[in-house]
Amino acid sequence: MTKVIKVIALGSLLASSALYAASTAACAGCHGQHFEKVAMGKSKIVKDMSKADILVALKGYKKGTYGGAMKGLMTGQVANLSDADMESIAASIKGGAGVATDKATAHAAAAAVAEAKVIDINAKVCDTARINKEDLGNKKVVTEEALGLRKTNLYAEGGETEGVKADYSRPAPGSSTKFERAYVNAPPMIPHSVEGLLPIKQNNNQCLGCHMPEMAAAVKATPIPVSHFTNYRPKTVLKGGELVKEGKVVGLKGDIGNVGDIKIAKAKKSDKLYQGRFNCSQCHAPQAKIDTVVGNTFTPDFGEGNEMKSHSSLADAMNEGVQ
Repeated sequence: MTKVIKVIALGSLLASSALYAASTAACAGCHGQHFEKVAMGKSKIVKDMSKADILVALKGYKKGTYGGAMKGLMTGQVANLSDADMESIAASIKGGAGVATDKATAHAAAAAVAEAKVIDINAKVCDTARINKEDLGNKKVVTEEALGLRKTNLYAEGGETEGVKADYSRPAPGSSTKFERAYVNAPPMIPHSVEGLLPIKQNNNQCLGCHMPEMAAAVKATPIPVSHFTNYRPKTVLKGGELVKEGKVVGLKGDIGNVGDIKIAKAKKSDKLYQGRFNCSQCHAPQAKIDTVVGNTFTPDFGEGNEMKSHSSLADAMNEGVQ
């Protein structure tokens, strides 16, 4: 009987440890593996808080009643935790278990060496020497391998034909290095880890905790531009069997045809994020650590000034080429 009780107790302990690791793996990059850091220069040092205070903070974040600058970010992090989960996490933190995971170690190491500059993601792929070497027009003989992206023997299969796996591991939010835009007003790539931040939902979007304009300056994040707070879609309704766009009949039900007027609707700005753009990852993707298979001859022209490499002017140019 004693042996059975010990086995049950051990099983409960393992389950609790697994839950803790799964629940806090994304915390280590900001709070440290042993919760010894001031996250993003704003938070308390969690390891120095009492278990009761940790529980008050976790439950308060979930209710949206606790915290200052970090409230928006933390509310999403704890949204799916039960009271039992929070109890387990608080107990583990005070027990000094730490987050001993490879992912957490990588986050901490990367955060320590992150530099405060904008990285040119086109530097290697636009290298002149590489472009000249890969230019098929200056070669007398072009092999089958050179014609495609594969670059290996087309008549043999094996390990050498496997593609390079993309590495998306990055420093935690707040400690990463920004990437230069590929062209003017290109959706910026995500420079930090997105572990624990996905999937993005309308009622649970953790990106907003740092990137809303009123929050961005405090945590040194890129603020969401005005275009994301604007509805550019024309008001279109079906009325009496007719399709009416911005008060103008554009076709009959079932026979709309092509519409030549492509001018965007009159912009309707708001102080709230337009829900047609709530899904950040639909346009913004994590930047992978990977070399391109071939060089890139495209050279971006930031004619409006180098500041456009890290800022957006889309709201001012929305109708360019249309008017």
